[in-house]
Amino acid sequence: MNNEVQLNRYKKLLAYLDENFKEEINIPKIEAISHYSYRNINRIFEALHQETIGKYIKRLRLEKAAQYLAYSDLGVSDIAYEVGFKDRAAFSKAFKSKYGYAPSAFRASNESIRVRAQETVLQKEGADRQKIRFEIVHLPDFEYLLLAYRGSYNDVAAIENVAQQLYQYALEKGILNERSIFMTEIIDDSELGDHIHLRYNVAFILERPLKFEPEGHYRIKNHKRQKYAKFTHQGTHQSCIDFHNRIYALWMLDIQLELEDRPTLEFYPNADENGSPDGMITEIYIPVH
Repeated sequence: MNNEVQLNRYKKLLAYLDENFKEEINIPKIEAISHYSYRNINRIFEALHQETIGKYIKRLRLEKAAQYLAYSDLGVSDIAYEVGFKDRAAFSKAFKSKYGYAPSAFRASNESIRVRAQETVLQKEGADRQKIRFEIVHLPDFEYLLLAYRGSYNDVAAIENVAQQLYQYALEKGILNERSIFMTEIIDDSELGDHIHLRYNVAFILERPLKFEPEGHYRIKNHKRQKYAKFTHQGTHQSCIDFHNRIYALWMLDIQLELEDRPTLEFYPNADENGSPDGMITEIYIPVH
């Protein structure tokens, strides 16, 4: 069994877990998807991901629960069931072990934080502030090639290194042209997830299906048609992070739309221009109902 076969089985399993972690995932399913015994695929998964399969699923479920508690009105029992816990007591115990708060206390704490953030923004901008500008758009179905980054969203150098790897790979494969559109897929909330495991995919849209199977950690993903609130930011990576925080702080006042449980996307229309970082344009697509 060569390493590429093992890696492809790992990528297939990882894609399945990322899409279905809220569902019941048992050992027979994992073995059927990976074509390995659970013991062996778990060893491979842990070596490549620094987590066992069980710990990975549990972490994703708890981080998703934290998002629901912070940004939705769902009850605690409903959230526990939604993310894959059949027992509220077990969910509450696991949640408190990870976040240091019982679910209800965590929600109350986050509401206080949001109110303070909102008050800070309003005080800074004054009574005559301009509301956040956005437009509603629908992005169609498309396919994209990605390379995953795992770590802090603030580590710009590491993210740029991953982006450069993707660019060089696509260049070597002859699938880049002047129309190529680069993007990123922001999966986790940096305020709620473990910074060493935050999922951030660097990608570009494919104009046509690939004639080869991506090697290594490169993989293909499909975007399904989705409604978004689109925001446009001009400035550095750090100022874009601040802009994201401002959007969410004032979401209930300015946007007033229900968030959809899908990744946020970013596009960079002037990424190929040799301008200053202050001139970088970032189009932010936040999924909504």
